[in-house]
Amino acid sequence: MIMAKFEGHTSLSSLERRAASRYYLFALVNVFLGSIIAGSALEQLKTFMHQSPSDIPETIGVAIPIKATFFITYIMVDGWAGIAAEILMLKPLIMYHLKNTFLVKTDKDREEAMDPGSIGFHTREPSIQLYILLGLVYSTMTPVLLPFIVVFFGLAYLVFRHQIINVYNQEYESAAAFWPDVHGRIVSALIISQLILMGLLSTKGAKISTPFLLPLPVLTVAFYKYCAGRYEPAFVRYPLQEAKMKDTLEHAREPNLNMKGYLQSAYVHPVFKECAEDDDEDRYSFFEKALYETVIVATKRQSRRNTPVQSKMTGGSTSPLPDAGEDLQP
Repeated sequence: MIMAKFEGHTSLSSLERRAASRYYLFALVNVFLGSIIAGSALEQLKTFMHQSPSDIPETIGVAIPIKATFFITYIMVDGWAGIAAEILMLKPLIMYHLKNTFLVKTDKDREEAMDPGSIGFHTREPSIQLYILLGLVYSTMTPVLLPFIVVFFGLAYLVFRHQIINVYNQEYESAAAFWPDVHGRIVSALIISQLILMGLLSTKGAKISTPFLLPLPVLTVAFYKYCAGRYEPAFVRYPLQEAKMKDTLEHAREPNLNMKGYLQSAYVHPVFKECAEDDDEDRYSFFEKALYETVIVATKRQSRRNTPVQSKMTGGSTSPLPDAGEDLQP
């Protein structure tokens, strides 16, 4: 979140979207690629040292399915146990009792102590997409992993549906702005699974069938481009129907609104708006001074314009001076 703030994002939804993309990249590199590459290298280190470099891809292809046991354990420990911890909510429970013991003084304090907060899309959504990646990759290599993935998603659907509806607070409404990023990460996971499958088949003596899989990543990227051009504007731009309804409501509320004059400065940067307002104020003060400097006569009496009530210096009740725009009586 802090790095996203440094990038200039201000809204909470945009901050969580950027944080979610970074979290997913971290999980992809650290959990998936790191465990496969590092684990395969350590397990096959003796084999690497006593074979030719041309046989290394075949050795890695043999080692990748072996890591399925690690990911099955990872799903059970992190996924299933994480869902159980989500139901228990031990951290909010402990924090509530601590606040209730030491900080709560009024009913409002107790209500704030019981606030569970938001669900935290920037951490929950990327972790769920990591399990989608694992299911896509190992569905063809080690199908025994799929029942664990199915159980995880079944439990996650029931638990998170209950938590979102009944427990967590909705901090903002982004109009499904998360979906283009989610769709892009799902497509990238599908491409990764296809590339790994082609590499595995090429090391398993099925090199003849590998060229038939080459169109798969191309068709997947073409499908992503089509979806981005067809559906992404609905998540980025304001719908025309809702914009028309908004214009109708604004016209009903403000029938005398000068739309042309409003649009002249509607899309101007606020900094330039302030400069223009300062120029207008300076110009107005110059003409105002030129208009009234021949009317107002300087006196030795101090101005009481800002002291309409009884003055501490004089001790008498005085009335404020008339505005400069009023006509002065002789």
